[in-house]
Amino acid sequence: MAGILTMILAGGEGTRLYPLTDSRTKPAVPFGGSYRLIDFALNNFVNSDFLKIYVLTQFKSQSLNIHLRQAWHLSGIITDRFIDAVPAQMRVGKRWYDGTADAIYQNARFIEINEPEHVCIFGSDHIYKMDVRQMVDEHRHNKADLTVAAIKVPKEQADQFGIIEVDEEGRMIGFEEKPKVNPKTIPGDPDHVLASMGNYVFERQVLLDALEADTDDLNSNHDFGHDIIPKLYPKGNVFAYDFTKNEIAGESASGYWRDVGTIDSYWAAHMDLLEEEPPFSLYNPKFPLHTHYPPLPPATFKDVGDKKVSVSQSLISAGSFILGSEVNRSVFGFRSHVRPGSVVSESILIGNCRIGEGCQIRRAIIDKNAEIAPGTIIGENIEDDRKRFTVSPEGIVVIAKNAKVGF
Repeated sequence: MAGILTMILAGGEGTRLYPLTDSRTKPAVPFGGSYRLIDFALNNFVNSDFLKIYVLTQFKSQSLNIHLRQAWHLSGIITDRFIDAVPAQMRVGKRWYDGTADAIYQNARFIEINEPEHVCIFGSDHIYKMDVRQMVDEHRHNKADLTVAAIKVPKEQADQFGIIEVDEEGRMIGFEEKPKVNPKTIPGDPDHVLASMGNYVFERQVLLDALEADTDDLNSNHDFGHDIIPKLYPKGNVFAYDFTKNEIAGESASGYWRDVGTIDSYWAAHMDLLEEEPPFSLYNPKFPLHTHYPPLPPATFKDVGDKKVSVSQSLISAGSFILGSEVNRSVFGFRSHVRPGSVVSESILIGNCRIGEGCQIRRAIIDKNAEIAPGTIIGENIEDDRKRFTVSPEGIVVIAKNAKVGF
């Protein structure tokens, strides 16, 4: 589909995911054993055959840049297809991006150079699949100035999202960014609200004009949710796109979308992958999920003496060694090693982790290059764990990158 330019916002600090974001930007946080969070947004556009993509980076972007270079390099032979990382370059002054709208404004020159018909502006840190062509088709059918992807969420989560009101045609007639009290619920459904997913399709000139006006507003937060949408929707040509209508070839279920902005939601999204019938599939050949796979041997499982390997309902990435140990409902990234006599359950090993002999690990997230000494117990005594580690409100224990525990 011609005339589409994509700008992916990938500069988030991800403070609520600390310590996973201590040394990396949120979109670079690993997920699902083999992927990074940004891979899901990029796969949506690649599978939609929209391949003019700028990835706007900012905070702690080195690991993200390396991943983009390794996993998402496109040949320069076809010059109108690219995935380019664009660092914050202070094009309009000596300052970082002041908000999501300012990030696009500071890179508006790329929009002017490419002269697209439509501009897709998407976030980079959610887990979902979308055929973006269907959203663009509806945008064109409605002759919209702006289309906002929307999904139903529980009312109690309204303060985390922009909340949308629509008429029977899907036209936006109300919008409030992260309301603290009395959010507008869906008519006939007082327990849910219609939330913005932070994914937008704009008409090019509408976007450029809105950004220009916004940057001149000294009272603006320079943010799409706080400023751009509230000023555009009263003009009557802003629509909400019902994400649950989006159909993915090869899959019967639709509408799975997870904001993994906290440790608890990040852990829960991993556990979703381990369900008997996962609501989010990693295995659909009609919607492949591309990423960078390092040159590693297959995962290895070996009994050691009378200590037998037992692995159930788990995802184990290449280069891993599971030796005489028990692994239940867990996700292991590349090169995860577990020594004999250990039990790991409901946990995430992000990669290159080493678990010593006789350990008990439960409901934990262990970041890259961490080493756990033999006999260590994690996740059984949460109050004791709080003295040593980051522990989430729901009791998920997080071991930081490069940590050496128990040595």
